[in-house]
Amino acid sequence: MKILMVCLGNICRSPLAEGILKHKAEAAGLALQVDSAGTNGYHVGEAPHRLSQKVAKLNGIDICQQRARRFVAEDFDRYDKIYVMADDVLADMRRIAGKKYNAAKANLLLNEIFPGENRSITDPWYGTEPGYHEVYQEIDAACTAIVEKTLAEK
Repeated sequence: MKILMVCLGNICRSPLAEGILKHKAEAAGLALQVDSAGTNGYHVGEAPHRLSQKVAKLNGIDICQQRARRFVAEDFDRYDKIYVMADDVLADMRRIAGKKYNAAKANLLLNEIFPGENRSITDPWYGTEPGYHEVYQEIDAACTAIVEKTLAEK
């Protein structure tokens, strides 16, 4: 299964989601391919935000090798599931994907732990380190749910 995590700039939330899900899937023996992207191109080629890297590292996950890339419509052809960090990002993704948009493949990440509530993960970009820890905890819980659901479906 191929999973894509998407946020706005692909340097704060989605790199954490990519790293956390890869880590959890590997520990569970699942063969998931996990990547991430952003709906804007402001940070293409950049490493994840230093605080995202720090929080990941504190939790035993190294995301420093990741590089930001922009979400493209063809990602709907390449991935089985696309998780989005926030409703504004989902709207951007719909616009970018155009006719390739597939609602069956796209969902807000937090719907994995709060089904149908369409909660967004706050963008920590303008905040301080504690916000990155909060974001990590939300993403971690959702990724645990994904792994448990995937294992149950095996």
